[in-house]
Amino acid sequence: MFKSIPTRRLLQIPSFTTTRLPSQLFIKRSLFIQTEETPNEHAVKFKSSRKLLPTNQTLEILSKRESINQPLACKIFEIDGIKSILIGSDFITIEKTQNEQWGVLKPELFMILTEFLSSKEEIIIPEKKTEENELLGEDEDELISMIKELIETRIKPTIQEDGGDLEFIKFNFETGTVYLKLKGACRSCESSSITLKNGIESMLKHYIEEIEAVEQIDEEDEFSIPHKDEIQTSNSGWNVPPPNI
Repeated sequence: MFKSIPTRRLLQIPSFTTTRLPSQLFIKRSLFIQTEETPNEHAVKFKSSRKLLPTNQTLEILSKRESINQPLACKIFEIDGIKSILIGSDFITIEKTQNEQWGVLKPELFMILTEFLSSKEEIIIPEKKTEENELLGEDEDELISMIKELIETRIKPTIQEDGGDLEFIKFNFETGTVYLKLKGACRSCESSSITLKNGIESMLKHYIEEIEAVEQIDEEDEFSIPHKDEIQTSNSGWNVPPPNI
Protein backbone atom coordinates (compact mmCIF):
# COMPACT_ATOMS: atom_id res chain seq x y z
CA MET A 1 0.00 0.00 0.00
CA PHE A 2 2.78 2.43 0.83
CA LYS A 3 5.90 2.85 -1.19
CA SER A 4 8.93 1.91 0.86
CA ILE A 5 11.57 4.54 1.36
CA PRO A 6 15.17 3.44 0.93
CA THR A 7 17.12 3.34 4.13
CA ARG A 8 19.87 5.34 2.50
CA ARG A 9 17.52 8.31 2.05
CA LEU A 10 16.70 8.36 5.76
CA LEU A 11 20.33 8.52 6.72
CA GLN A 12 21.24 11.37 4.42
CA ILE A 13 21.57 14.47 6.60
CA PRO A 14 22.78 17.76 5.14
CA SER A 15 26.19 18.63 6.45
CA PHE A 16 26.74 21.93 8.21
CA THR A 17 29.40 23.50 10.36
CA THR A 18 28.58 24.18 14.00
CA THR A 19 30.00 27.20 15.76
CA ARG A 20 30.14 27.28 19.52
CA LEU A 21 28.81 30.61 20.71
CA PRO A 22 30.01 32.16 23.94
CA SER A 23 27.86 31.22 26.92
CA GLN A 24 27.19 34.93 27.39
CA LEU A 25 25.01 34.94 24.25
CA PHE A 26 22.98 31.96 25.40
CA ILE A 27 22.30 33.70 28.67
CA LYS A 28 21.20 36.90 26.94
CA ARG A 29 18.87 35.00 24.61
CA SER A 30 17.24 33.17 27.49
CA LEU A 31 16.96 36.24 29.74
CA PHE A 32 13.47 37.71 29.89
CA ILE A 33 12.47 40.86 31.74
CA GLN A 34 8.99 42.34 31.91
CA THR A 35 7.38 45.07 33.98
CA GLU A 36 4.30 44.87 36.17
CA GLU A 37 2.39 47.72 37.75
CA THR A 38 2.11 47.87 41.54
CA PRO A 39 -0.47 49.55 43.82
CA ASN A 40 2.15 52.26 44.32
CA GLU A 41 2.30 54.57 41.28
CA HIS A 42 5.92 55.43 42.08
CA ALA A 43 7.08 51.79 42.10
CA VAL A 44 7.39 49.31 39.23
CA LYS A 45 8.07 45.59 39.49
CA PHE A 46 10.59 44.12 37.02
CA LYS A 47 10.06 40.36 36.63
CA SER A 48 13.13 38.36 35.64
CA SER A 49 13.43 34.88 34.15
CA ARG A 50 16.69 34.53 36.06
CA LYS A 51 16.61 33.39 39.68
CA LEU A 52 17.83 36.27 41.82
CA LEU A 53 17.38 35.10 45.43
CA PRO A 54 16.07 31.98 47.19
CA THR A 55 12.27 31.73 47.27
CA ASN A 56 10.55 34.17 49.66
CA GLN A 57 13.80 35.98 50.47
CA THR A 58 14.19 39.68 49.73
CA LEU A 59 16.76 42.41 50.15
CA GLU A 60 15.76 46.07 50.39
CA ILE A 61 18.21 48.91 49.72
CA LEU A 62 16.96 52.36 50.67
CA SER A 63 19.84 54.60 49.63
CA LYS A 64 22.92 54.87 47.46
CA ARG A 65 25.04 54.57 50.58
CA GLU A 66 23.46 51.21 51.47
CA SER A 67 24.13 49.93 47.95
CA ILE A 68 27.92 50.26 48.14
CA ASN A 69 28.45 46.53 48.78
CA GLN A 70 25.56 45.38 46.55
CA PRO A 71 26.70 45.34 42.89
CA LEU A 72 23.33 45.42 41.10
CA ALA A 73 21.74 47.97 43.42
CA CYS A 74 24.82 50.16 43.14
CA LYS A 75 24.44 50.35 39.35
CA ILE A 76 20.72 51.11 39.59
CA PHE A 77 21.34 53.93 42.06
CA GLU A 78 23.64 55.56 39.50
CA ILE A 79 20.43 56.69 37.80
CA ASP A 80 19.09 59.95 39.18
CA GLY A 81 15.63 59.73 40.72
CA ILE A 82 15.84 56.23 42.24
CA LYS A 83 14.44 56.13 45.78
CA SER A 84 14.59 52.46 46.81
CA ILE A 85 15.19 48.95 45.48
CA LEU A 86 13.69 45.64 46.61
CA ILE A 87 15.27 42.47 45.20
CA GLY A 88 13.18 39.29 45.45
CA SER A 89 13.45 35.72 44.23
CA ASP A 90 12.51 36.57 40.64
CA PHE A 91 11.76 40.28 40.68
CA ILE A 92 13.19 43.71 41.40
CA THR A 93 10.86 46.46 42.58
CA ILE A 94 12.23 49.93 41.94
CA GLU A 95 10.72 53.03 43.52
CA LYS A 96 11.33 56.45 42.02
CA THR A 97 11.06 59.94 43.43
CA GLN A 98 7.85 61.84 42.73
CA ASN A 99 9.34 64.26 40.21
CA GLU A 100 10.78 61.61 37.88
CA GLN A 101 8.89 60.00 34.96
CA TRP A 102 8.87 56.29 34.18
CA GLY A 103 9.09 57.06 30.48
CA VAL A 104 12.58 58.42 31.10
CA LEU A 105 13.72 55.89 33.71
CA LYS A 106 12.52 52.60 32.20
CA PRO A 107 14.86 52.53 29.16
CA GLU A 108 17.88 53.08 31.40
CA LEU A 109 16.68 50.50 33.90
CA PHE A 110 16.05 47.89 31.20
CA MET A 111 19.56 48.43 29.84
CA ILE A 112 21.20 48.07 33.27
CA LEU A 113 19.13 45.03 34.26
CA THR A 114 19.67 43.26 30.93
CA GLU A 115 23.43 43.79 30.93
CA PHE A 116 23.89 42.93 34.60
CA LEU A 117 21.62 39.88 34.72
CA SER A 118 23.24 38.55 31.54
CA SER A 119 26.63 38.60 33.22
CA LYS A 120 28.03 36.24 35.83
CA GLU A 121 28.47 39.02 38.35
CA GLU A 122 26.98 38.45 41.81
CA ILE A 123 23.59 40.11 42.23
CA ILE A 124 24.02 40.61 45.96
CA ILE A 125 26.70 39.98 48.53
CA PRO A 126 25.10 38.16 51.50
CA GLU A 127 25.51 39.83 54.86
CA LYS A 128 27.17 37.84 57.63
CA LYS A 129 24.82 36.80 60.40
CA THR A 130 25.76 37.96 63.85
CA GLU A 131 25.99 35.60 66.82
CA GLU A 132 23.24 37.57 68.52
CA ASN A 133 20.76 36.87 65.72
CA GLU A 134 21.65 33.19 65.70
CA LEU A 135 21.08 32.91 69.45
CA LEU A 136 17.74 34.68 69.20
CA GLY A 137 16.68 32.24 66.51
CA GLU A 138 17.50 29.22 68.69
CA ASP A 139 15.53 30.53 71.66
CA GLU A 140 12.40 31.61 69.82
CA ASP A 141 9.08 31.11 71.50
CA GLU A 142 6.61 28.75 69.81
CA LEU A 143 4.10 31.57 69.38
CA ILE A 144 6.69 33.68 67.55
CA SER A 145 7.41 30.76 65.24
CA MET A 146 3.71 30.36 64.44
CA ILE A 147 3.45 34.05 63.56
CA LYS A 148 6.48 33.82 61.30
CA GLU A 149 5.20 30.66 59.63
CA LEU A 150 1.90 32.35 58.78
CA ILE A 151 3.73 35.38 57.42
CA GLU A 152 6.03 33.25 55.26
CA THR A 153 3.40 30.87 53.86
CA ARG A 154 0.20 32.93 53.68
CA ILE A 155 1.09 36.62 53.60
CA LYS A 156 4.49 37.13 51.97
CA PRO A 157 3.64 35.50 48.61
CA THR A 158 0.68 37.85 48.13
CA ILE A 159 2.67 40.92 49.18
CA GLN A 160 5.52 40.01 46.84
CA GLU A 161 3.10 39.64 43.93
CA ASP A 162 2.48 43.38 44.31
CA GLY A 163 6.21 44.12 44.27
CA GLY A 164 6.59 44.49 48.03
CA ASP A 165 7.57 42.51 51.08
CA LEU A 166 7.33 42.66 54.86
CA GLU A 167 9.61 41.80 57.76
CA PHE A 168 8.62 40.59 61.21
CA ILE A 169 10.20 42.92 63.79
CA LYS A 170 8.79 41.93 67.19
CA PHE A 171 5.79 40.72 69.18
CA ASN A 172 4.71 42.46 72.39
CA PHE A 173 3.37 39.74 74.67
CA GLU A 174 1.72 42.23 77.04
CA THR A 175 -0.38 44.03 74.41
CA GLY A 176 -0.64 41.23 71.85
CA THR A 177 0.73 43.53 69.15
CA VAL A 178 2.72 42.32 66.15
CA TYR A 179 5.13 44.88 64.67
CA LEU A 180 5.98 44.59 60.99
CA LYS A 181 8.06 46.60 58.55
CA LEU A 182 6.71 46.98 55.01
CA LYS A 183 9.19 47.05 52.14
CA GLY A 184 9.33 47.84 48.44
CA ALA A 185 6.16 49.04 46.75
CA CYS A 186 4.14 48.51 49.94
CA ARG A 187 6.27 50.74 52.14
CA SER A 188 5.07 54.07 50.73
CA CYS A 189 1.82 52.92 49.13
CA GLU A 190 -1.30 54.88 50.09
CA SER A 191 -3.27 51.67 50.62
CA SER A 192 -0.65 50.05 52.88
CA SER A 193 -2.61 50.83 56.06
CA ILE A 194 -5.69 49.15 54.59
CA THR A 195 -3.62 46.11 53.61
CA LEU A 196 -2.12 45.98 57.08
CA LYS A 197 -5.43 46.10 58.95
CA ASN A 198 -7.91 44.40 56.63
CA GLY A 199 -5.56 41.77 55.27
CA ILE A 200 -2.59 40.97 57.48
CA GLU A 201 -4.12 41.74 60.88
CA SER A 202 -7.35 39.89 60.09
CA MET A 203 -5.50 36.74 59.03
CA LEU A 204 -3.11 36.68 61.99
CA LYS A 205 -5.92 37.31 64.50
CA HIS A 206 -8.01 34.58 62.89
CA TYR A 207 -5.38 31.87 63.36
CA ILE A 208 -3.61 33.06 66.52
CA GLU A 209 -5.93 34.19 69.31
CA GLU A 210 -3.13 35.87 71.30
CA ILE A 211 -2.78 38.56 68.63
CA GLU A 212 -4.75 41.74 69.29
CA ALA A 213 -3.30 44.13 66.70
CA VAL A 214 -0.74 44.55 63.93
CA GLU A 215 1.24 47.78 63.60
CA GLN A 216 3.66 49.06 61.00
CA ILE A 217 7.08 50.12 62.23
CA ASP A 218 9.18 52.72 60.39
CA GLU A 219 12.90 52.62 59.72
CA GLU A 220 13.56 55.14 62.50
CA ASP A 221 11.40 53.26 65.00
CA GLU A 222 13.65 50.18 64.84
CA PHE A 223 16.28 51.95 66.89
CA SER A 224 13.86 52.99 69.64
CA ILE A 225 12.42 49.59 70.62
CA PRO A 226 12.28 49.81 74.43
CA HIS A 227 12.52 46.28 75.77
CA LYS A 228 15.10 43.87 74.46
CA ASP A 229 13.23 40.84 75.78
CA GLU A 230 10.31 41.73 73.49
CA ILE A 231 12.48 41.78 70.38
CA GLN A 232 12.36 38.79 68.09
CA THR A 233 14.36 39.34 64.92
CA SER A 234 13.18 37.75 61.69
CA ASN A 235 15.08 34.57 60.86
CA SER A 236 13.99 32.07 58.26
CA GLY A 237 15.27 28.92 59.97
CA TRP A 238 12.77 28.15 62.73
CA ASN A 239 11.90 24.50 63.33
CA VAL A 240 8.45 24.75 64.89
CA PRO A 241 5.78 23.23 62.60
CA PRO A 242 3.19 25.59 61.10
CA PRO A 243 -0.29 25.89 62.61
CA ASN A 244 -3.07 23.77 61.14
CA ILE A 245 -4.35 26.12 58.45
